[in-house]
Amino acid sequence: MEEQLLERANVLVPPEALARQRDFQEKIRAMFAAREAHPLACVDTFGCQQNEADGQRLKGMLREMGFTLTAEPREADLVLLNTCAVREHAEQRVFGNLGIFTHTKKENPEQIIGLCGCMAQEERVSRRVRESYRHVDLVFGPHALWRFPELLWQAYETKKRVFSVEDQHGFIAEGLPVERDRGVRAWVSVMYGCNNFCSYCIVPYVRGRERSRDPEAVLAEVRELVEAGYKDITLLGQNVNSYGNDLERGYDFSDLLEEIDRIPGEYLIRFMSSHPKDATKKLFDTMARCRHVAKQLHLPFQSGNDRVLREMNRRYTRQQYLELVSYARSVMPGLVLTSDVIIGFPGETEAEAMDTVSLVEEIGFDALFTFIYSPRPGTRAAEMPDPVSRAEKQVWFDKLLAVQNARSASLHEAYVGKTLKVLVDGESGDPAFPLSSRTEGNRLVRLKGDNSLIGQFTQVRITGSNTWALYGEAADSAHPVL
Repeated sequence: MEEQLLERANVLVPPEALARQRDFQEKIRAMFAAREAHPLACVDTFGCQQNEADGQRLKGMLREMGFTLTAEPREADLVLLNTCAVREHAEQRVFGNLGIFTHTKKENPEQIIGLCGCMAQEERVSRRVRESYRHVDLVFGPHALWRFPELLWQAYETKKRVFSVEDQHGFIAEGLPVERDRGVRAWVSVMYGCNNFCSYCIVPYVRGRERSRDPEAVLAEVRELVEAGYKDITLLGQNVNSYGNDLERGYDFSDLLEEIDRIPGEYLIRFMSSHPKDATKKLFDTMARCRHVAKQLHLPFQSGNDRVLREMNRRYTRQQYLELVSYARSVMPGLVLTSDVIIGFPGETEAEAMDTVSLVEEIGFDALFTFIYSPRPGTRAAEMPDPVSRAEKQVWFDKLLAVQNARSASLHEAYVGKTLKVLVDGESGDPAFPLSSRTEGNRLVRLKGDNSLIGQFTQVRITGSNTWALYGEAADSAHPVL
């Protein structure tokens, strides 16, 4: 499968095709109404924020079909596992859950069990489900998400198993219903797919080629969210820096940020993920001058060694990454910088792993998402010789964690005694500090204060910290900062 741009005419789902899906929604609603039934659906989502956004669209369509949502699979008439293919552990959890559902199916033989998302798109997974998990009724990948009502109707109407996992480049379907979580945070997908083919990553094979939503559609969605009271909005894409390449309008992600920033209101815009090979000074300059864009950057570097980066097909060097960070910090002095790191890539030596640790020490990240390499069948890296034991990789990994945890603890300790502006986004579950909030840099702050602060920007006095969070109290709970 080669890196390529797609013809827009073949990417956008036409209005008549979407209208047909709404007809299937009505058929399913009418079917349950005729039975005087009140169906329940459970959607269990694994993985990244893009999966979360997909799950919200699945829930939106289910609502339109007459389902009430539940978090309990045992009581549901329909169970959907919306899956992730990035790590082996997530895959094992999914298959474990599918095994458990043999029991819920015995209790309720009419229950429909579905598998969707990235795992479902993998040919080896769909084959395994077809052969070994006969109680699974419906399997479809990300490309077929917009056709969910039709596929579910087929399962009900034919009482046969339905699979839709064709290898396709992918589509954009605008106007799908969305069931968003209540609160102050929301996701907005600005593009789908990936053209990068990092050697360890399965995503381009299951989510297809890069395709950007029209700016007008993104702007309309963000405007609607701001008007509805959402105050922390994250723009999503496998590589947001590639946004617009397929639009052929000379319009890029920086231009999109600039336009979103003009939408009136009090809110923050974040984005992820950003690929170093495509990150530009224009992007950082735009972030610096836009009032609503958070001065926070998630810029995955994965490895601090040039040979390993080449084997990963990342297409930048350690020095290039350092230069990007230096420029970003020069125009945004208070920038909060986070990243993704893989330790134990096939063929990596201890010295090369320590290059990664030294890069972490040199840059001083605010936080890291760290992983020991997990082979994904179907990727180039999965075929590479990998002579180092898991135990040895764990030693390297522990050294990385020790460096980063010390850095995070030190950074957080420096905040004690300061007053910060935060967005209070919910309850924490901690009786001593019952509210949860985030700084502009996305630092977690647990705080004392009244529930009336939820959904508001306010000033917080920091009274304590640990490696993972700050603790504080509302500086003036009667006068939130707006």
